[in-house]
Amino acid sequence: MSESPVVPAPSFAVTGATGQLGRRAVDALLRRGVPAGNVFALVRDLEKAKDLADLGVGVREADYDRPDTLGPALEGIERLLLISSPDNDNAVRQHTAVIEAADAADVGMVVYTSVIHADETELLLAPKHAETEDVLQGSGLPFAVARNGWYTENYTGRLDEYLARGEIVGAAGQGRISAATRADYAEAAVSLLTGDIADQQGYWELGGPSFTMAELAETITEVTGTTVVYRDLSVDELTDRLVEAGMDRATAEFVASLDASAARGELETDSPALENLLGRAPTSLVDAVRAARL
Repeated sequence: MSESPVVPAPSFAVTGATGQLGRRAVDALLRRGVPAGNVFALVRDLEKAKDLADLGVGVREADYDRPDTLGPALEGIERLLLISSPDNDNAVRQHTAVIEAADAADVGMVVYTSVIHADETELLLAPKHAETEDVLQGSGLPFAVARNGWYTENYTGRLDEYLARGEIVGAAGQGRISAATRADYAEAAVSLLTGDIADQQGYWELGGPSFTMAELAETITEVTGTTVVYRDLSVDELTDRLVEAGMDRATAEFVASLDASAARGELETDSPALENLLGRAPTSLVDAVRAARL
């Protein structure tokens, strides 16, 4: 009896692989048992990915602003995780260059990290994501869009500040925020990347159990034993306060607008997609705050 041919494992690539989300995605691929030789970290600075190379991960130069690097970086790649660019002004151009290179390289699937409710929100971060989603839709490539909610780290990363002040100041009102940890979002993206293409295609609204800013303050108080309260301001008041703290007005207005989006409910989702992709409950707010204290 002849032996069945050995089917090679697919090759996976992650853009922005030295960033906070991309690095976690590489880790998630390896933890899933994908051989390091089938994982490729696409990065601007090869030196920053030396630790990944030491693990056996393939490291390739890929600069969103240098399209000539993208074709070689995607050669032989079957599935690509496109981590969105932080550059609001140029992101759509950058993403389009990657998508066009993926198409030319015959990549079999693209997973893109978008933002919650990208196509129906006033969130100022959304347009670059909605336009990129349109580019993906028009590319003809099989794709999945991970519409990530807020990162829990947006808050736990400021834990020392909250504890020192005894308060969280914002303009989110009673708006509920479906945040989750970067690790959870990375794992969900990898679940999309490694799953059956026919089942994974489409748009996935991702977020953890929602909370208000007042509930965040209560959780911090419970975990740390230090009283922290939430003080709600108007958007204009928050903007002025940020300017007084040294932020330029344009940035202050942008930051305050994010709280306004939260107040309108634009950062909340009741979708179970994150839990379904993880195969478990997302990391709780209590556990995330505890971890930030370690």
